[in-house]
Amino acid sequence: MALFKKRTVGKPGEWYYCLEHKKVEEGPECPAQNRFGPYTSREAAQHAMDTARDRNLEWDTDPKWHDEDKGDRSGPSGGSPGPSGG
Repeated sequence: MALFKKRTVGKPGEWYYCLEHKKVEEGPECPAQNRFGPYTSREAAQHAMDTARDRNLEWDTDPKWHDEDKGDRSGPSGGSPGPSGG
């Protein structure tokens, strides 16, 4: 007897956006690596790609991630050497 059962059907009201099929699904129909979610509504899942684009743009323009202008090279794009010394 398995301790953990694979959940094949999502909870009612869980909505996902499948990146492979480019469609909204109620409950996880496709593997986790191919979907965004869960969302609380079908409408929110339909806008998943817009939400991701907006969040990426917000991150790309966040001044905290662009410290190289101030001489600080510790941000993700700063390229500071790792433990091996670079």
